[in-house]
Amino acid sequence: MNRKALTIIVLVAIALLASSCARAKVRQYRVKVVKEFPHDEMSYTQGLFFQGDKMIETTGQKGESTLRLVDLATGKALRKLDFDRKYFVEGSVELDGDIFILTWQNKVAFIYDAKTFEYKQTYSYPREGWGLTTDGKSLIASDGSARLYWMDKNFRHQKSLIVKMNGRPINQLNELEWIDGKIWANVYMTDMILIINPGTGEVEATVDCTGLLPSHLRDEYTDVLNGIAYDPATKKIYLTGKYWKRLYEIELVEKK
Repeated sequence: MNRKALTIIVLVAIALLASSCARAKVRQYRVKVVKEFPHDEMSYTQGLFFQGDKMIETTGQKGESTLRLVDLATGKALRKLDFDRKYFVEGSVELDGDIFILTWQNKVAFIYDAKTFEYKQTYSYPREGWGLTTDGKSLIASDGSARLYWMDKNFRHQKSLIVKMNGRPINQLNELEWIDGKIWANVYMTDMILIINPGTGEVEATVDCTGLLPSHLRDEYTDVLNGIAYDPATKKIYLTGKYWKRLYEIELVEKK
């Protein structure tokens, strides 16, 4: 798909989201940059989260997929585990001392020790893997549709939920993060993040990230917004994207 076609898709998606927001009267936010940090521009960000005071990132693409411990201040990988080139790694999260990792179309999921990165187990996975987060008890996953899936630590299905805004399902749910009892989900190929009620699936707010990465930091390889991390100890929220040169600490500002 060429860039012109992608641009049209993005513009249509954003217009539909904005229209739905207006009808549903959901809260609408924009982002304010508090601080910026270097980010590895060779990192095709898929999963991003904090494990204690450490930032963990998983990156995708066949031959480039990694699990890495990242130094927030420099963006450099303090520890990195490379996956076999047949795997396209996706979302990830830590739960009870283990890191759970999805793959896109490989139909498998992995578990690694969160402290040592030691491999523990591989599970069969029935769907495409996209985003992954946790409410502290269950794993919560997206698959690029409007549906979110709750699973136990053995990837056994518990329940699923359709995410809707003003009664309309919102597809292309991707990277996920659990923040203060809500699920944040970025909508793939847009600069929009949804804040979702995990009990009902209703979108309660949208976060417009347009212009977060300025044009002078973009090049032919720069890809889409994807990467939401929340540090519960500091209450800080961080955003980045695929092959982005920066990671941002952000605050929400409500639109008037």
